[in-house]
Amino acid sequence: MTTVFICIAATSLSGCSVLRRGFLAPAGPIAHAERHEFFFVGAVMLVVIGPVILLAPLIAWHYRLANTKSAFRPQWGFSWILEGLIWVPPTLIVIFLAVFLVQRTEQLDPYRPIPSKLPPLQVDVVSLDWKWLFIYPTLHIASVNQLIVPADRPIQMHLTSGTVMQSLLMPRLAGQIYAMAGMETQLHILISKPGNYWGENAQYDGDGFVHQKFQVMGITPQDFDRWVAHTQQTPKTLDSEAYTSLSRQSILPQPITFGNVEPGIFSKIVHQMIPLGYAAQHEKAKSNGG
Repeated sequence: MTTVFICIAATSLSGCSVLRRGFLAPAGPIAHAERHEFFFVGAVMLVVIGPVILLAPLIAWHYRLANTKSAFRPQWGFSWILEGLIWVPPTLIVIFLAVFLVQRTEQLDPYRPIPSKLPPLQVDVVSLDWKWLFIYPTLHIASVNQLIVPADRPIQMHLTSGTVMQSLLMPRLAGQIYAMAGMETQLHILISKPGNYWGENAQYDGDGFVHQKFQVMGITPQDFDRWVAHTQQTPKTLDSEAYTSLSRQSILPQPITFGNVEPGIFSKIVHQMIPLGYAAQHEKAKSNGG
């Protein structure tokens, strides 16, 4: 519950920026379910902390020094009623929350597809130093630090890292998920309505960490088709050479796009057929005693 109070206090001090930018203002079904779970668990925990908050000042006031008629003279002894009140409610709450959270964890499995009449759009995501690469394999285009997708259509993400371990976080759309070199994880999201959102790396990875953010734009299907057609006219090609140059440690002043993508490049990145970024090579050398 301390987290709830901190969120409320931070919201009041920051002009409601937390509500506008965080999971408390969900823009998709996953974040909406996470918000519901957050408040539900908080309400259940009030059952535990509520009596303490109410009774502590009441007891202190009742047995205050000025109240000579209510001296505290405890009669020590065993009480089944008291023991039951101490142990039974917390035990039931723990069991209830355990069952609830297991069920919710299964429902919010990032590998679980989002039900929809529309087929999911596949986006391959690669975390780099200090930028994000988004590859649209079926459309043969790619973008850096800008994720543009159609609203109200499921997005199936395949994630990996071309450098050290990083963590993808889009607060208003989904929870946090890690991207690791040589491994592939999945995340399914859906943007309920058109809008501009944001994402970032939540795992510290060096000097450029604070700048490793990207735009998330949910647009109408018509606007998305126009953007795809425009991007496909871009002369830049994302091949192994371009990827190697992109993977160097740098902070891009603005998003960039590629009008053509080398087939199977994401698989090459996952299987490390293309050299890792500097940070990952440095960490690997340290682990090998170099």
